[in-house]
Amino acid sequence: MAIDLTIPEIAKLRACSDCVDESHLSSEIRRWGIENACSYCKQTGKTYSIDQLADELETALRDHYYLTRSEPDLIEYHMWMDDEVSYEWRREGEPVAEVIAWAAEVDEEIAEDIRRVLEERHDDFEQSMLGNENPFDSEAYYAEREIDDAESQASWLHFEESLTTEARYFNPSAEATLTSTFSDIAQHKTHEDAPVIVEVGPGKTLAAFYRARTFQSTDKLLEALERPDRGIGPPPSPAASAGRMNPHGVSVFYGATDPVVALAEVRPPVGSRVVVARFDALRILRLLDIEALLSLNVDGSIFDKTYGERLQKAKFLGWLSARITQPVMPNDEAFDYLPTQVIADFLATRTDPELDGILYPAVQGKKGEHNVVLFHKSSRVEELDIPSETEFSVDCYRYTEEGQEISYWVTETVNRTEDSETRISPSGSNTNLLFVPSKSSEPENYDPREVMLKIDLQSLRVHHVHRVDFATENYQVSRHRTQKTD
Repeated sequence: MAIDLTIPEIAKLRACSDCVDESHLSSEIRRWGIENACSYCKQTGKTYSIDQLADELETALRDHYYLTRSEPDLIEYHMWMDDEVSYEWRREGEPVAEVIAWAAEVDEEIAEDIRRVLEERHDDFEQSMLGNENPFDSEAYYAEREIDDAESQASWLHFEESLTTEARYFNPSAEATLTSTFSDIAQHKTHEDAPVIVEVGPGKTLAAFYRARTFQSTDKLLEALERPDRGIGPPPSPAASAGRMNPHGVSVFYGATDPVVALAEVRPPVGSRVVVARFDALRILRLLDIEALLSLNVDGSIFDKTYGERLQKAKFLGWLSARITQPVMPNDEAFDYLPTQVIADFLATRTDPELDGILYPAVQGKKGEHNVVLFHKSSRVEELDIPSETEFSVDCYRYTEEGQEISYWVTETVNRTEDSETRISPSGSNTNLLFVPSKSSEPENYDPREVMLKIDLQSLRVHHVHRVDFATENYQVSRHRTQKTD
């Protein structure tokens, strides 16, 4: 209908919200449009002018599409002209009018009117004389732009460098980067509609974790078997060495979803012994699933000004997920662990959402197997209910008619004269019904944290490491010598 109209007249035509099927754009028209007769369906309703729709399309195409080359490059041209090469050059993308119609979900007539208004806007005589194509010419083609998260990656790499070379403990730049990265993290979901924050514990599919500890000394092994709640559980803070998710002196719980993975993760040397035990979660724990960040789903509209930013952030979080979980060589741990340690510290202190730990893919395991770190505040293990002054005896062998066999036994000998009312409580303090301690008489090992985990004594296994297997790929090294020329 607009063929005989001038461009200014076409720009004044109006399209109603019912003629625009793209949900976000249609909603904007209903919210901000003017009540008028639609130039296309003739119905009265909220409308935008074609000039307004051209504004919306121009911004959306600029942010999410790009104008493709109208001619082949030099290499493509020679391939195209070479009779011995089966190659036919075709311009990438789709005609601009079709892209407009698809993006705004309008019919061909409205799309063509929008295109003509945009073509007039970008009409440039000098560029035309230079042979440059009008970006909204009827022959112009557009293709969808790839999400560019280079700026976010560069910012993160600067954050890592800042931690290692500038300020490690009081770093406002690092805090700003982390706040920006993990803001609204609870709102994200994967393409399978799975949340990135998962709940584990009683009644959930994942209700327990396995933890391993390596021993090269028999005395240390026997000591740990006496009190595995302490010996296999997280170490006390002074003895906590630095790890992927914790600095030296901060005790956290490292575990795995599978006992074999837990064993492999401690990388035991041949000849050592490894104790593996299961720890049951006593309440629901909320964990950030790092692997889920690889496949975030972002719903939205190209007409939503925040959509591009959300797409960029989702892609960046996927890149960050892979970076966090990549293997770290032993010689590089001191510096390469710094960013992940800071991430863990940051997430551990957040209150929105409040997290108990992080779940991440196990490098030493198969697909679907995970490692877990529970932050210090959520890693307290319930102490065994053992009478005070109990004597322990741990045996590694037993004797049969066939000789000595490996067999681990722990015997607890309780003092008969001990009052049964006096026992070691889960907090480590004596609980005597005849004595109620005052608030000021807290024991030295008082721990205000809530008990989150309980060791399953029946799950204890001692693994003797006889051999370590490697899965490798080998590549031949080629060597050449050439003669230096002038």
